[in-house]
Amino acid sequence: MVSYQGKNVVIIGLGITGLSCVDYFLAQNVIPKVIDTRSSPSGIEQLDKRVACHLGELNIDWMLDADLIIASPGIALSTPELQQAAKKGVEIIGDIELFCREVNAQSNKQIVAITGANGKTTVTTLVGDIIKSSGIKVGVGGNIGEPALSLLKQDYDIYVLELSSFQLETTYTLQATVATILNISEDHMDRYPLGLMQYTEAKQRIYHNAKYCVTNYDDKLTSPISKHHACVSFGLKMGDYHLDSQCEHLIAQNSPVLSTKVMKLVGCHNYLNALAALAIADKLNIARESSLATIASFQGLPHRFELVFEQNGVKWINDSKATNVGSTEAALKSVVCQGKLYLLLGGDGKSADFSPLTPYLLNNNLEVFCFGRDRNLLAKLAPAVTTMTETMADAIQIIAQKVAANDVVLLSPACASLDQFKNYIDRGNQFAKLAKEYVHRSKQ
Repeated sequence: MVSYQGKNVVIIGLGITGLSCVDYFLAQNVIPKVIDTRSSPSGIEQLDKRVACHLGELNIDWMLDADLIIASPGIALSTPELQQAAKKGVEIIGDIELFCREVNAQSNKQIVAITGANGKTTVTTLVGDIIKSSGIKVGVGGNIGEPALSLLKQDYDIYVLELSSFQLETTYTLQATVATILNISEDHMDRYPLGLMQYTEAKQRIYHNAKYCVTNYDDKLTSPISKHHACVSFGLKMGDYHLDSQCEHLIAQNSPVLSTKVMKLVGCHNYLNALAALAIADKLNIARESSLATIASFQGLPHRFELVFEQNGVKWINDSKATNVGSTEAALKSVVCQGKLYLLLGGDGKSADFSPLTPYLLNNNLEVFCFGRDRNLLAKLAPAVTTMTETMADAIQIIAQKVAANDVVLLSPACASLDQFKNYIDRGNQFAKLAKEYVHRSKQ
């Protein structure tokens, strides 16, 4: 274990990740301090009584006295208090950096690092399933599920990490065996005032010291900025891994390897996710046959283009995880609808540019319902086919009275959920619940 004995450590941000950091330091008899800007953060009841805690605001005195600050991904490095600490020479890192230092000290461990604006949770989970099915001990976490530091409690051979741009900002010694940026589109522009390139630079940190890079042939922003000789690509029609012209087969190195008809995943964006996962698995030397069997049986994840209700020929699809424009674009490219498409957009747009959605909304067989904080901005995209409501429930109530056989109702909001919901999971669950309630009510 890397030693921090004698260090004055301050952890900013509690919750499940903050608690994993506390446990990590307590295990080596270092008692950190904890700061959280929330007055009642999640996890406070589980905090060890020996740990001093300052709530409600940043404690600049603690920060300036620290030797090491572990900053939550939710706090930007541009925060004035962090800037003051950095100028004083205080080391500022994140939990992923702590994790990397531990793994780097063990030569027999491997890391797969996955980021992107969209699809990273699906690919991370699928890669984890592929490795597990091959009989290798694998831990999956990071930005999803278990915090990275908690994975160290088990003896895994490979760690598969989903990493956000926020986490990468405070990570310096990542040495991934395979690293990928799946795609780049505007997201978190409220965090990146200099625009898309600033966001891209944060994502590009995942390639530093990577052995292999997996890039998106159709998205040049995913290619390493600095030359990297060991890259493979995936893409829709081109790349080392791609689809045939009818999206009927996954193709690897010019050979068809799997029919999409036998896959439980649906939609071209999910086929691209499968190609990325296969490319990663190949670089890990997983047996191709084993990888393809897992890909074929993989059912996808909740709240990601998930068919949650179907009645009288009407499909209700929950894509609540589409919290940015690029993800909603992917959903609109993949949805198959023989009747009318009812699209639900809304929430907190995080200062994103919604205009890329406009071409998808110029369709006679589409109606758009905009709700939540940024509904007025979204409604400007296609006012002729748009209805504005305050809440998602109001929109679903109207839609339930209008749907007919072969119609599709798609929740793919292009926005974060926190203006009206606990999180995207809560939004997706409420969508499914309301759909069933209103449809049954409308038929009575």
